[in-house]
Amino acid sequence: MERYQYKHTFGRVRWSRCLPAAVLLASVLIDLAWPEVNTFPLLAAVSVIAAPMLSLAWTIASGAAACLVGLFLTFLESKELFTRSDLIGLSTIAILTVVAAFLNRMFASEREQLRTSREVAEAVQRAVLPAMPDRVRGLAVAARYQAAQEEALIGGDLYALYDTPYGLRMVIGDVRGKGMRAVTLVNTLLGSFHAAALQLPDLPAVVRSVEVQLQDVKSHRDDTTYEDFVTAVVVEVSPDHSVLRMANRGHPAPLMVHEGKVTVLEPQEPSLPLGLSDLAGPEVPVDEFEWPPGATLVMFTDGITEARDRNGVFFDPVPPLTGPLHPDPGAVLDAMLAALFRHTEELEDDAAALAITHVPVGSVGRDPSTTPQAGGSWR
Repeated sequence: MERYQYKHTFGRVRWSRCLPAAVLLASVLIDLAWPEVNTFPLLAAVSVIAAPMLSLAWTIASGAAACLVGLFLTFLESKELFTRSDLIGLSTIAILTVVAAFLNRMFASEREQLRTSREVAEAVQRAVLPAMPDRVRGLAVAARYQAAQEEALIGGDLYALYDTPYGLRMVIGDVRGKGMRAVTLVNTLLGSFHAAALQLPDLPAVVRSVEVQLQDVKSHRDDTTYEDFVTAVVVEVSPDHSVLRMANRGHPAPLMVHEGKVTVLEPQEPSLPLGLSDLAGPEVPVDEFEWPPGATLVMFTDGITEARDRNGVFFDPVPPLTGPLHPDPGAVLDAMLAALFRHTEELEDDAAALAITHVPVGSVGRDPSTTPQAGGSWR
């Protein structure tokens, strides 16, 4: 996944480097085509444009180039000593170059602080999430997490998978909001899910137990409101791996990828997110889906489905998963995420994805050393 994001970022950097040069060239062409037009304002803008996008050296070089071009154009027009107007124009370019150099240092410092904060947020988030195995009960597992590229707050995306006496149980969810309030709800949900998944025999009881814990946390906090909730999908795999039992609590529907086809596992009855049980009844609708050998269950948070392109079109994860794919959860996630980064310039919200493949009996999976580590960052 690293190579896709690098290519995407590199494209933006390459175009930004061209902008000061484009303005410089435009000023020359305008001056040659219409000598009566004063192009010094354009030349003065070159270093200012370069300041937020390029390095300090390139910013100063842009200003110096603008000064040289100004001198050259002035000489072509007058071929005499500089007039007062010419001297004012060249002085303006020089002064703005100095100002641009200071702005460049300020922008660089802010970018470094944001990058550090984002890395800390990602590290804390990954520390909160439980480690994901590569294989469990003969099933292949892969997970991904990526913090929003515009923010540096700890997010509320979560996932977990546990091998219990009642079968394999997993959850993926998204806490509304960010920061310490979201971390509190994430810790509560993961802890209560872990305990309930190991002790309670049926899936609705697990969901109700998690709901009770979330309500308890909300009741003891003064800053929680009805807007504090968690969308989630809780899944249980039957002992023979043939059936998936699923309780969807207001979360994006998972996908079943099998033999080049994608099936959206929509719940028959919609349910409110976790943490809002006081607005609904105690019933927990559970849907059952057949899980054929070789099929991959793909679950994700709304940071993926709500990613938009330049025209505001939301990302659809179904098309990139339709067609021949390697029967490996890491490969399936990589196909989806590569398409995601082609679709959007940057993620506006945290995103997490979890994939589990029903490995046919007797088949050999891909070498784990060639598969991105489960739970790793996409960068």
